[in-house]
This record gives sequence, structure tokens and C-alpha cells, in this order.
Amino acid sequence: MKVLIVYYSTYGNVYKMAKLVAEGVRQVKGAEPAIRTVPELIPQSVIESHEDMKAGRQMQKDVPLVTLDDFKEAGAIAFGTPTRFGNVSAQLKNQIDQLTPLWFAGALEGKPAGIFVSTASLHGGQETTPLTLMAPLLHLGMIIVGVPYSVQELLTTQSGGTPYGPSHLAGQESKREIDLQEATVCRALGRRLAEIGLLLQKKS
Repeated sequence: MKVLIVYYSTYGNVYKMAKLVAEGVRQVKGAEPAIRTVPELIPQSVIESHEDMKAGRQMQKDVPLVTLDDFKEAGAIAFGTPTRFGNVSAQLKNQIDQLTPLWFAGALEGKPAGIFVSTASLHGGQETTPLTLMAPLLHLGMIIVGVPYSVQELLTTQSGGTPYGPSHLAGQESKREIDLQEATVCRALGRRLAEIGLLLQKKS
């Protein structure tokens, strides 16, 4: 079963989280991750004028763009985004807005979905972003999967990590590395999506 990990990342932090979610998927026999990104909406001239944005683009240069077939073929899906004023990035939301054909067909109904986010500040949307992103996923008929408190790192983290999904505190310059607790929560989401996706496939 394919677990689609579709994300947007400006500086590379969400991309690094996507790779950790993929590690969690690989821990489950019978599941395989597929990491995909979405089209950039920031003008190339703006990206070229910022070294950190250019570095982020270079880091992700080999990641394929997601297709509708990727969504249809996946048994579970993880959505990753930086926060934008406490909400999902325009790039990822733009991709979700293009899922109308799959919505009409009911192609995503019953598929488990999880969310992971990165923020510049601790209270910059680590909870509001997953919660607001859940609304369109529920409209698509997906089953929301979070991270339970049996993942002990949720009780001890001093940075990212919420029951609504993994999160990362990147700092104001977006340079803070993902710490051990944040990474553990990312892997937990990938593992949980894979396990639930396989379980639902067996019952269908």
C-alpha cells in the first residue's frame, strides 16, 4: 500500500519532516511511502533574491510534483505545510482545491489522512493550522488521524508536537533543526497512517 506524503516547503523544514514521516511508514510491513510536492506560487524572481529560499528549492529539486493519480492510488495520505498566519500555505491549499474531480467521484472517501506543520514561533499556528486543514479533508470524506498520547514525546516536548499532528519549531530564521522529540512524533504519524490504511484495506 502506498502512503502519499504531499507537502509544500519554502526553506526545507517541512520537506525534512516529510522524510521522517516516510521513515515511520517504512516501519510497517506492506506499506511504502511516496513523497511528492506541489507547484510553487512564489515568483521565481523573489526566490532568486533570497539565498535561503534558493537553498530550500535546491534541496527539493528532485522531488516529483504530485498528480491526481498519486491521490487515487494512495491508501493513506499525509499533508505537510508551513503555517501562514495560523493557516495552511497557499501552495498546498491550491493543490487541495484541485481535488474536485476526486471529490465528485468519492475517490478519497474512507482514506486516512494526517497533517504535519512547521512554524517560525511556538504559538504561530502549530494547532490552528492542522485544525483548519482538517475541514477540507473532512469534506473530501477522509478519516482524520492524529498522534495519541501513547507517544510519550507529546508529554515532554518543549518545541513541536501536538495530538493534531507533528509540528516543528523552526525559529524566526527557519534554521532550527528538527529535534529528537519532534522527529519521533513525525515517525509516529507515518507509522499510524500506514497501520490504519492497511487495516481499512483488509476490511474493504
